[in-house]
Amino acid sequence: MTPREGLLLVDKPRGVTSHDVVEVVRRGLDTRKVGHAGTLDPMATGLLLIGVGRATRLLRFLGALPKTYEGALRLGIETTTLDADGDVVRETEVDVTEAKVRDAMRALVGESLQRPPAYSAVKVGGRKLYEAAREGEPLEAEPRPIRVDAFDLVSYEAPDATFRVTCSGGTYVRVLAADVGAALSCGAHLIALRRTAIGPYAVDDAVAPDGTGEPLPLEAAVGHLPRLDLDADEAVAASHGRPLGPAGLTGPYGVFGPDGRLIGVYEDDGPRARPQVILASL
Repeated sequence: MTPREGLLLVDKPRGVTSHDVVEVVRRGLDTRKVGHAGTLDPMATGLLLIGVGRATRLLRFLGALPKTYEGALRLGIETTTLDADGDVVRETEVDVTEAKVRDAMRALVGESLQRPPAYSAVKVGGRKLYEAAREGEPLEAEPRPIRVDAFDLVSYEAPDATFRVTCSGGTYVRVLAADVGAALSCGAHLIALRRTAIGPYAVDDAVAPDGTGEPLPLEAAVGHLPRLDLDADEAVAASHGRPLGPAGLTGPYGVFGPDGRLIGVYEDDGPRARPQVILASL
């Protein structure tokens, strides 16, 4: 029997890690070659992209896709983790209007630098930040460039505000929530978060993480990339990882054989196009 492989869209429940979901899929599909793109914190729910089989090699092309979330923050309370899973470190009276909350969110739209939170899996000097924080030796990571395309207030009933945000990959929404609280001088923390989309992939098309879902074809993992169709001779060369002539495309692109099968991913490099990933051999 040919093992199932491809891209699986999973709706992660609350209270489990992204790695927990990977383990469930491994057992359900009876394969060890499973990975994910775009980690979700345990308290968050929603879309998680799972690569199965050769699709694990394509996950790196999904990480930079913009992500859309629906969530809620609570003003007046700050926590160690910036979300509801942390310990309360400060409480402040909330006297903030809806207009001010809306303005504070809109002020974060655009490009900026964001420092990863102390309780995150980012490594500094080989140590994960959350491990150092739990040991009472908090570390700081360097700020990273992020982009917020939209940050909209959906409803406000003090002290809670629900919102919708679309942002670049690698953005910590709980840091955005804390930034809103800081701008309003009362503090805030994230109390709910659901990822509804990653680029063109939507949570409405996702399945429960029980391994019973059928992965989408390999081609779905590069559906957001430009496509280049090769002739027979080019396809053979590409399948062996040989350079091709430049396609004139920006960034990585999927290359396909005459039969429509995905051969791999290439990227232009001056006078040549060089392979990034080769999946098929002809």
